[in-house]
Amino acid sequence: MSMNREQAWALLTKYNKEPFHLRHAVTVEHVMGWFARELGYGEEEPFWSMVGLLHDLDFEQWPEEHCIKSQELMREAGVEEAMIHATASHGWGHQVDVKPEHEMEKVLYAVDELTGLIGAAALMRPSKSVSDMELKSLKKKFKDKKFAAGCSRDVIASGAELLGWDLDRLLQLTLQAMQAEEGAIEETLAQL
Repeated sequence: MSMNREQAWALLTKYNKEPFHLRHAVTVEHVMGWFARELGYGEEEPFWSMVGLLHDLDFEQWPEEHCIKSQELMREAGVEEAMIHATASHGWGHQVDVKPEHEMEKVLYAVDELTGLIGAAALMRPSKSVSDMELKSLKKKFKDKKFAAGCSRDVIASGAELLGWDLDRLLQLTLQAMQAEEGAIEETLAQL
């Protein structure tokens, strides 16, 4: 079945309660929607966004089965296989052998960890916002392995490679996406 946003949100919040995880899900949802429009997949935007929203469905409760348990939970909920494949593919190489094939899956793989890094960098700014962040300062945070150590630089770099982009392009576009969507992300979270 094809899900709408309300059904996807209900599924997400059935297994996720932590504000941190919900913020991440909403951030990736909006960033994926931005990329869909930016890369010429505008008519697929709802699908891209929902993949972003649901990509970590199982992470809060089953971190050791991440991207494995989510497939089972989604099948139980009647989620379409294309979405199950897409969300599972961001665990490629470390949790599952579902390789990102479609450009959307490659974008998810590349931006998942990166949105976390950018979000952490924003919190260090006096503005607490990405609005005044520049690529130069983001690159500095990216190179500092101690900063947001949980965000895998290797995954981000392989994501850029999968897309055939250089790292700067990935960093710049993801930062742009988060800047463009910051208001909408905060608005969505304020409704929780």
